[in-house]
Amino acid sequence: MAGLITDDTKEQIRAANSIQDVITSYIGPLKPAGANFLALCPFHKEKTPSFNVNPVRQSFHCFGCNAGGDVFKFVMQYENITFMEALKRLADRASIPLEFDNDPQARKRRAVKDSLFEIHEKLTKHWQSALREAAGGQVARDYLERRGVSGEAIERFRLGFAPDAWDDTVNWASAAKYDMELVVKGGVVVKKEESNRHYDRFRGRLMFPICDEQGRVIGFSGRILDDEAKAAKYVNSPETPLFTKSRVIYGLDKARRPIADAGLAIVCEGQLDLIRCHVSGIENVVAPQGTALTTDHGRILKRYADEVVMCFDSDEAGQKAAVRSLEALTPSGLSVRVLALPSPHDPDSFIREFGPDSFRESVATASEYFAFYLDRLCAANDPESDRGRKVILREMALALAKTHDAVLSDSWIRRIAARFGVSVESVQLEFRKIQRGKRSQPVYETGYESEIPVEEPIAVIEPPSMLEEHLLRLFFQLASTAPEIIQTINLDWISNPSARSILDQHLRQLREETWNGTMPLFSCFEDDPFAQSLISRLVADGRELPNAEDQFWDVLNRLRSQQIDRQLGGIKQRLGNPDVGDDEQVALLQEREELLRVKAERIESD
Repeated sequence: MAGLITDDTKEQIRAANSIQDVITSYIGPLKPAGANFLALCPFHKEKTPSFNVNPVRQSFHCFGCNAGGDVFKFVMQYENITFMEALKRLADRASIPLEFDNDPQARKRRAVKDSLFEIHEKLTKHWQSALREAAGGQVARDYLERRGVSGEAIERFRLGFAPDAWDDTVNWASAAKYDMELVVKGGVVVKKEESNRHYDRFRGRLMFPICDEQGRVIGFSGRILDDEAKAAKYVNSPETPLFTKSRVIYGLDKARRPIADAGLAIVCEGQLDLIRCHVSGIENVVAPQGTALTTDHGRILKRYADEVVMCFDSDEAGQKAAVRSLEALTPSGLSVRVLALPSPHDPDSFIREFGPDSFRESVATASEYFAFYLDRLCAANDPESDRGRKVILREMALALAKTHDAVLSDSWIRRIAARFGVSVESVQLEFRKIQRGKRSQPVYETGYESEIPVEEPIAVIEPPSMLEEHLLRLFFQLASTAPEIIQTINLDWISNPSARSILDQHLRQLREETWNGTMPLFSCFEDDPFAQSLISRLVADGRELPNAEDQFWDVLNRLRSQQIDRQLGGIKQRLGNPDVGDDEQVALLQEREELLRVKAERIESD
C-alpha cells in the first residue's frame, strides 16, 4: 500500500491537518508559549511540560524524552499504528479520498476488510440485542447477574448473546444480503465442505467483541454458559483478514492511555477479570486471547509502558503461563513482575471480596519476576538436595541470560548465593558454565530445548556535536534563500552520520528543486527514528536566529578546520612510522602544507 500513495496526496493530507488541532483532539488543550504551545508529554511521565508544538513548522518535540516529528509521526506514536494507518486516519479526518495507482488487488483487499468491519459491527449489535431482549438470552442475563456484572459494564464492553441455534447467524447474514463466503472469511460462520452447507461458529454463548486499538470490532470470544457442558469453555474467532491472535490484546483500545499514564500494564487472564478491573476504576488492564503471550504482544505493550504485572489465575495453568511470560516480554525490554493472588481467587473474585483498593495494593507489592520464579523453583525442587540446587541454578541461569542484563544477573547471583548460603563466586562460576553450554533436555516445565543466544553488540548512536547541530539549524533557516550555500558546503566536514544524512537529503532536494519545507523531510527518515527526533528537536524552536548568515559561515569554517585537523593528525601519525619511505614522506609533507594553506583561507559568501 505504501507505494500507492502519491507524494502530492501525502502533502495534501499533511496540510489539511493542523498539528495543533490534531494533538489537541488527543491530549486536550495546549498552553501558549510565545509562538509555540506546551503540554505535558503524552509519551512519558513528567510534572513540568516539555512537550513543544510548533504550529508554523507543523512539528512537535519533547525535550524530556526526545519524541518528535510531524503530524503523521504523532498519530503513529500515540495510536501505536503504522505510517499508512496514520495516513488513512488523517485522510478520513480531513475528508480527503486516498488516491491509489491502478492496483485491483489492493482495492479488493481493502474492500474485503471494510466489508468485514461492517459485518462485525452489525453482528455485535445483533448479539447485544439478543442479550437484552431475546427470551433465549435469559440464561446469559442470569449468568452475568450471578457474576455481578453491571448493566453499565455490559454496555461499555458491548457484551452480547449468540442464540443456541445452528443457523441464527447464517439467517441473519442472509437477511442482510451479505455474501456468505465473505461471512465465512470473517470467521463467524463455518462452511461444511461435504454438504456445502453453513452453520454458526458461536452458539449459546456469552459474546465478547474483540476490538483493535481504534475500537473497531475485529473478532469475538464466546464463553459457554453451562460449565458442566462437554464443550470448550471459550471459542475465539479464527485467523481472518482482520484478526491475528498473536497481535491482538483484549481491552487495549480502552486501556492504552491509562497504561501510558501509569507506566504500567496489568495483564490478566480473562475478559471478566478485565471488565471487573475496569469498572472498579483500575483501567490499565489488558488480557491476551488465552493465556499465551507472544513477542508481538510484548512489543505492543512496550509502546505504552516499561513494566508489566502478570496477574493470571492462581491455579497451576495460570502460574505456568506467568512463568512463560518472560519469553514474550523481555525481548521488548519490559520489566516483569508477577502478582500471585491467594487461591482460589482470580482478579474478578478478589476485587469482589476484598475491593479494588486491596487489589491496587497487591499490584503495588507484586513480586519481581525472578523472585516469583525462584520461589516456584524452590517449591518444586528441594534446595537442600544436590539435584534440587542444580535444577534451580540451571533454570535461573538460563532465564536470566534471556534478559541480556548484566546488572540484573549480578544482583540475582548475589541473592541466590545468600539464599543457598554459598559464596557469590561459586554461583557466578556455575552460571558461566551453564550459560556457555547447550541445554540438551528440558529440566523444569519449559517443554523446549534452548541454547543461550550470543548477545550482539549494541550499536551506540552518538548525537551530533553542538557545532553540527547549530549548522543544521542555520541551514534549515538559510538554505532555501542562499543558493551559494548549496555549492559551498562539503558533507565530509560533518562527522556525525545522522547529521550528514539529513544535510545530504536536504541538499539533494534543494538541487532538484523539490524542497517544500522541513516537514516533508521526515518522510525520508521513516526507518530512522533518531534522525526524525533530531529534525524535530532542531525545528521545535520557531524563532529566527539573528545574524544567521554570518553565524553559518563561522560555523562552517570551524567544522572544516576540525576535519582538516583530523587529517593532519593522521599525517602526523603516519610520519612517525619508521616504515614510511622517503618518497611517501615527501608526499605526506606536501599534503600537510596544502592542508595548512587551505585551513588558513576562510570560506566566505560570494
